[in-house]
Amino acid sequence: MTWRNALAGALAPAGGLTRLLSRPLGQNLLTLVALGLMIIVIAAPLDLEQQMLFTAACMAAALLLRRRANRLAMLAMITLSVIASLRYMYWRLTSSLGFEKPFDMLFGYGLVLAELYALLVLLLGYLQTAWPLQRKPYPLPRDTALWPTVDVYIPTYNEPLEIIKLTAFAAQAIDWPKDKLNVYVLDDGRREEFRDFCAEAGIGYIIRPDNFHAKAGNLNHALKLTHGDYIAIFDADHVPTRSFLQVGMGWFLRDPKLAMLQTPHFFFSPDPFEKNLDTFRAVPNEGELFYGLVQDGNDLWNATFFCGSCAIIKRGPLEEVGGIAVETVTEDAHTALKLNRLGYNTAYLALPQAAGLATESLSAHVGQRIRWARGMAQIFRTDCPLLGPGLTLAQRLCYSNAMLHFFYGIPRLIFLTAPLAYLFFGAHVIQESALMIAAMALPHLSHANQVNSRVQGQFRHSFWAEVYEAVLAWYIFRPTLYAVINPKAGKFNVTAKGGYIERDYFDWGIARPYVVLLSVNMAGMVVGLLRMAALQFGWGDLGVPGMDYKLHDSNDQIETVVLNMLWTVYNLMILGAAASAASETRQVRQSHRVQFGLPVRLQGPGTAPFHAETEDFSEGGLKVRMPDGLAFERDTPLTLWMERGDEPPRFSARVAFRNGRSHGLSFEDMSLEQQMDLVQCTFARADTWLGVQDRHHPDRPAYALAEVCRLGLRGCAQVFLRRNGGAAPPASSASA
Repeated sequence: MTWRNALAGALAPAGGLTRLLSRPLGQNLLTLVALGLMIIVIAAPLDLEQQMLFTAACMAAALLLRRRANRLAMLAMITLSVIASLRYMYWRLTSSLGFEKPFDMLFGYGLVLAELYALLVLLLGYLQTAWPLQRKPYPLPRDTALWPTVDVYIPTYNEPLEIIKLTAFAAQAIDWPKDKLNVYVLDDGRREEFRDFCAEAGIGYIIRPDNFHAKAGNLNHALKLTHGDYIAIFDADHVPTRSFLQVGMGWFLRDPKLAMLQTPHFFFSPDPFEKNLDTFRAVPNEGELFYGLVQDGNDLWNATFFCGSCAIIKRGPLEEVGGIAVETVTEDAHTALKLNRLGYNTAYLALPQAAGLATESLSAHVGQRIRWARGMAQIFRTDCPLLGPGLTLAQRLCYSNAMLHFFYGIPRLIFLTAPLAYLFFGAHVIQESALMIAAMALPHLSHANQVNSRVQGQFRHSFWAEVYEAVLAWYIFRPTLYAVINPKAGKFNVTAKGGYIERDYFDWGIARPYVVLLSVNMAGMVVGLLRMAALQFGWGDLGVPGMDYKLHDSNDQIETVVLNMLWTVYNLMILGAAASAASETRQVRQSHRVQFGLPVRLQGPGTAPFHAETEDFSEGGLKVRMPDGLAFERDTPLTLWMERGDEPPRFSARVAFRNGRSHGLSFEDMSLEQQMDLVQCTFARADTWLGVQDRHHPDRPAYALAEVCRLGLRGCAQVFLRRNGGAAPPASSASA
């Protein structure tokens, strides 16, 4: 109703018109008029000069709107982008497909199909992200007797015990009545050391006689053996904060139809892109757009996805849909779809209330995304959200976009090779002049980039989506295509966490597709230069079989060559950045550092207790900034108190290194109770992960393009000059 109220306010002086617009008939009439005007603008035939004037006017309007910080201006920018994109696609379908040669037709229709896919995903993305709900926590009743019972599930298969300990200790520390909180480790690995740890720590331990349906089967087995009103699920490496249940549970008590509430997946270790490209905490990672914006937008339409961890599910509805879905390898999203089909609500709370470990290597990251892509394709094939009962139109579109997103493999490969069709073979994939192509395509691309920068800039910087998709395109197009043909194929693969990388190396195995595409695009640039030279100096046909360099208008051909070469240069930068991501950097730390300032109290040999503040911490130690004039040598023993309550826990530590006032401290052997206290004072703090997304630099498209180009040049150097080369060594399974 916001836009209607705004319009009514603007038309207030015309009282009669305002009264008309307040009625359904008037609103429907206004909608029809707006759609009619939009169709006229989209379909209006314009020559080159008129189109350039139209482009200039639209881009100027977008620049003016971008300076306005209100929601209405953003919606106006989206409207301009939709008009420009639909106008471009209308022109493509009606004016640029007059192919005369079968070769041109093959490449031309392939490109237009890829463009149609990109346009569909763009429009559905606007639907998801234009108006995030931004749900806030809802308070619980003061009487804790009214609070429900909760079972906390920690499913595990092959993760090291040290990783499980961190999550289990944090789960035990959740602020909830102890008689209403039960923590269970669901060990599909059936390991004795896990059983012993759970017995010592007072944690429930559940195993099963088989490993059917992997994680989903593990959760469903535990569901039969426990009795809590609600289920909180955390992957083995996801450490919850103490406030997790108090922040999220209130919405269940307010909304009896709410079946699932999801919180973000936040990672305190860098993912392979952040580590290999050195962008950790500087550029938003691949997942932040989804957890920072898309899920919040889905929440507006009651289409929040369950993501497998960091979520609360109501037992009754979960049992009603038969437990966690087992038909696909993305059991989490499929479970949410089933809940929505039965009329239950799902919700999203965009407050990081847990943190975990990202994948250490690019190969593991790619493997994880392959599973996601296969699973979403399986859902689209077997339980298509566009069909079947129980969903609203908006829910169908949100689920469909999430699944269609993983079909970008083939379109991305087409975009990365499309200009080569002309440079190598003279195939005219767009049957129009280069200037007309630029005049029609630039508004479409420019508006889309401006809108995405405005809407998504906090969570995804410009041009980085192309890098992520280029890395994964080759690897996901086959699983998604095969899943559509045979949806029962494929199995759940556990993503390895907690490994380390002993030395720097370039992963030639995972980078092979980018290396091939880089080489082909480099060759295309050489051929393009030869074409330019042939046309500029009148060489005519160079005599290469199958290549006709002659057109009716040589000037038009030069423009066409330039346009395709510019496109190829852009592709080279994207592919170079993708290759650079395969340059694995050394990672041997046994524990990842979390940058956070905590008050501590220290005492050294011969000193009175004094106060200091941490610069970072991990489960193995912390870095402390000492007061002025106070320093300790390496291996000096210290006593440390974490300042919490009237009885702060005490730890024995030793100086590991010193750098000015900064001292790195490593903990001495700790008892089980001390390990619990440490987790409660660090990882499990309610404020540890708040504001983490605000640490990024704002999106600046020009700067982002320059950064991608820099990484692209670095990747080209690594590939063609063999810098940082070497075969990929196997990653260790030791704890990191």
